Amino acid sequence: MMAPEANTDETEFDQEDQPLYMVMGGQVRDPRGAEFVDLAAIDIRGVYPSYDTAFNVWRGAAQATVDRAFIKYMIIRLR
Repeated sequence: MMAPEANTDETEFDQEDQPLYMVMGGQVRDPRGAEFVDLAAIDIRGVYPSYDTAFNVWRGAAQATVDRAFIKYMIIRLR
């Protein structure tokens, strides 16, 4: 059996120019902070290629939980 050929394409996979934004949330210990009560229960809404897209998802999640003071959603820039 032959080993698969190495990628000989001259293009490199480089994500430095591709920003990524993750929207996540869950129950926090203090609404003024960002310490989550249960890391296993964090709701990850997804990873998005633009801040605007992530912001729209964040807004929907935040508005859906507006009556629950200890639920917090945030946008985190990954790259």
